[in-house]
Parts: sequence; structure tokens; C-alpha cells
Amino acid sequence: MKGILELLQEHRFFQGFSADHQQLMAGCGKNVHVKAGQYLAREGQNADQFYVIRKGKAGIELAIPPKGFKLIQTLTAGDIAGWSWLYPPYQWTFDVKALEDISAVALDGKCLRQKCEQDPVLGYSLMKAFAKIMTGRLKATRLQLVDVYGHSGDSG
Repeated sequence: MKGILELLQEHRFFQGFSADHQQLMAGCGKNVHVKAGQYLAREGQNADQFYVIRKGKAGIELAIPPKGFKLIQTLTAGDIAGWSWLYPPYQWTFDVKALEDISAVALDGKCLRQKCEQDPVLGYSLMKAFAKIMTGRLKATRLQLVDVYGHSGDSG
């Protein structure tokens, strides 16, 4: 059975970090399993962690009243779910729902923020890495909103 450090070292997201930083981050991690249909995150709730998906699928959803929920992006093995733990007010921006049973490493946000305060190089490296994820999510959200609101049937 692999430990958290080994799981992180194998993941592409963590390969740009030094061995010392990988070790620091592994100290904040634990294995989790989420059943299909359950939520990893709910919009507006405290964002206390992020997830490194190892197996399964998750859907990032956005509530679009009165149309309901819109799937923004599907995450699979190798993807990261969650960046809200890193930025105040530390609340989830989207819902993240397990579309299949998920095995993941959950990294504790408060633990990581404390380590970032003690090691600004780690903090800056995490900010840069999560900025790439955020950019991708914002692009996906924009495309979904164009799809929802761009086809209203009006031609003028």
C-alpha cells in the first residue's frame, strides 16, 4: 500500500515541487473515498481541503437559477478538485459531486496554509500551480455560460 508522499510524488501536479515541499504537503494529506452521488464540496461552505483524484469521476457544477445545475467540467484520475482553500474567505466557489465512486488524497487547507506562512517559497509555488487550475476552470465556466445564455433563440 502506497503512502501519501508516494501518491503525491507520482501525481503530475506535485512533480514541479521540491522533495522537501512534497514531504511537507504529504504531512497534510489523507486517503478518502467518496461514493457516487455524494458531494466533495458545496458552494458557499467552508473550503477546508482540496482533492487529488486517484480513481473515479467528479463533476464541477454551477447553480444557474432558474435553470438548475450546469456541469462545468468533469474531473478524472489525475485531476485536482478545489482551490478555494487557498484564498480568503476559504469558501467553495462551485459544487463538486462524485459522478462515480472516488478514491482521492484530501489535503488539509489549514495545515497547508500554515506551512505556506512558514515557507513562502512553498506558498508562492502553490499559488502559481493553482492559478493554472483556476484559469482552466474559469475558461470552462465561461464556455458553459455562453452555451446556457448564448442560445436564447433571439436573433437581434
